[in-house]
Amino acid sequence: MGFLDRLLGNDHERAKTQYKGRESASQAAARARRNGHRNRGAARAARAGQDWETQDRDRETGRRTRR
Repeated sequence: MGFLDRLLGNDHERAKTQYKGRESASQAAARARRNGHRNRGAARAARAGQDWETQDRDRETGRRTRR
């Protein structure tokens, strides 16, 4: 139990009773964290693929790499 839970009460319990039908704040934060991790991997892979493509094109044309 964290400090805010002791101070404000359990947000899971509040979501079940007072805010029925809505997700708790900690559930929303966890969902946002999970989505952020998924998105970073795709962006990192796309960036790596683009870097490889640029280097391959530079090798084909005989230009020096940009980095």
